Amino acid sequence: MSGTRVLVTGATGFIAGHCVAELLAHGYAVRGTVRDPTTADLAYLQALSRGAGGSLEIAEAHLEDDKGWDDAVDGCSYVWHVASPNPARVPDDENELIRPAVDGTLRVLNAAAKASSVRRVVLTSSTDAITHGSRQDSPRDRTEADWSDPTACSPYAKSKIYAERAAWEFASQHRLELATVNPGLVLGPLLRPGRTTSIEVVRQLLTHAIPATPRIGFAVTDVRDVATAHRLAMETPGAAGNRYICSAEHMWMRDIAEVLAAEFGPKGYRIPQRPLPYWLMWLIARFDPTVRLALTLVGVPQLVSSAKARRELGWTTRPVRDTIVDTANGLISYAMAHPRAK
Repeated sequence: MSGTRVLVTGATGFIAGHCVAELLAHGYAVRGTVRDPTTADLAYLQALSRGAGGSLEIAEAHLEDDKGWDDAVDGCSYVWHVASPNPARVPDDENELIRPAVDGTLRVLNAAAKASSVRRVVLTSSTDAITHGSRQDSPRDRTEADWSDPTACSPYAKSKIYAERAAWEFASQHRLELATVNPGLVLGPLLRPGRTTSIEVVRQLLTHAIPATPRIGFAVTDVRDVATAHRLAMETPGAAGNRYICSAEHMWMRDIAEVLAAEFGPKGYRIPQRPLPYWLMWLIARFDPTVRLALTLVGVPQLVSSAKARRELGWTTRPVRDTIVDTANGLISYAMAHPRAK
């Protein structure tokens, strides 16, 4: 382990930052990629490395350019491809999301395949590549054998489907060891201030940015548990060639609101708990494309099974309540959420 170098792409991202922390805590040498080292916020990553058992270095490379990837991968025993576009709003052209995700994945895998040092690639995918388009009249836990129907997906979900499929095809053609980690809605503590798309649901509830809770469900995953899953998928010999769903449990948005209300209501935070009627969502969706996409998710539980990850990797999860509270505390500590006046 000591001296074993792991490349983490998009190192300043929410999930990637926790992946860096996980590797450093277990004594690995980490090389993290960023688009531009002169403008990236690296101070918090460097702080993580101080006193940790591992070491950290930064390399310049980004998903839309071939330049830098061969150098970034050089000398690394493992590659964790975590970076992927995830904007807060739906783009006008879905290919603005899909193409960088797919092309970027292939750039990283191509560099890994050319490097004699790389033993395995661990790819961050999503349950979005697994759950969408399933029949609502036959509810069951989705497993790693399932794939989403792209025709029933948002641009982001499509980007995860196409990028993961491209990765599996490339790995097969080039005899490259690959494992994927497929988390649900990733929540958990922030390592630095800044808007993160995946925790917007908690921020909006905490700040009363939405007046009521639509019946939308999530397969919640703690970001720290996601990072651990990446390490286990790297270290476990039999993980190569496998997908791993990583999710704690399903929660409706109202369930999340109830946790926040119990913990932060006494502290002055007004957490919406009334249900948002479908007809009102439909009306809003006529003017808001993001809400329009959410209409297809109303009343559809995100049912997935993490049994394979628990069985084969020995993966475990934190209580979801702790994850939600830690997310909110992180938002509050970085002044990204304040009590709303009554």
